Amino acid sequence: MNKISVVLITMNEERNIGRCLDSVMPIADEVVVVDSLSTDATEEICARYHVRFVSHAWEGYTGSKNFADSLASHDLILSIDGDEVLSETLIESIKALKEREIADNEVFAMKRLNNYCGRWIKGCGLYPDTKVRIWRKGFAQWEGLIHEWLVYEKKPQITLLKGDLLHYSWATPEDFRKQYFHFAELGAQSYYERGKKTGILPWLFSPFINFVRTYIFKGGFLYGRTGFSICLTMMQANRHKYNLLRAKIKENEITNGKAI
Repeated sequence: MNKISVVLITMNEERNIGRCLDSVMPIADEVVVVDSLSTDATEEICARYHVRFVSHAWEGYTGSKNFADSLASHDLILSIDGDEVLSETLIESIKALKEREIADNEVFAMKRLNNYCGRWIKGCGLYPDTKVRIWRKGFAQWEGLIHEWLVYEKKPQITLLKGDLLHYSWATPEDFRKQYFHFAELGAQSYYERGKKTGILPWLFSPFINFVRTYIFKGGFLYGRTGFSICLTMMQANRHKYNLLRAKIKENEITNGKAI
């Protein structure tokens, strides 16, 4: 049987962590929680589940996740966030993979279903939001400032598991807005550090194109006012990202004495 280390990073996840841990217990041979100095009841809740709880200063998403993965004792890692839950179908899929042979380069992906203010959203470009979450320890590392991704030792063989990874993402519209604007700020910084430029046309039209894509072509309109609100916030965050990027470029040009 293949053994799985469930690995997650947390910071003030008292609202979600119990639900997450309940869902992974049927398939976990070990649970490693790396907590970035929470000030709420996260640690007390984790203590009820016999997990390995490690307090560790925040290193950003990539650094914290790579540190957490390094603590896994077993060959297979399942990376999950504190606000995510394995569906019953996904639990059965993971039980099945534990019983079969797994190629050295085989990794396992799952569809993530996001919850917005108590409602599961399959439109707005938010689903299937497929993520690779299971791989052999040492085969992959996290990289990236925002929307971190996995970099593999060699080309992976990706197997999609049945069932959804349930993401209790946003309890209020303000939660959604804060997260997307935070990601926009990280995205602008990432673009700037990679030397990405933005002309007048992307700045003008990218947010509008983003809205049309998510609201019309990705089915946001099917969710009424909720879908409109989601897609509008995405558009505004996209605009915020490009505004910040242009401001950073302009500031750099002024600092270096270049004409604007």
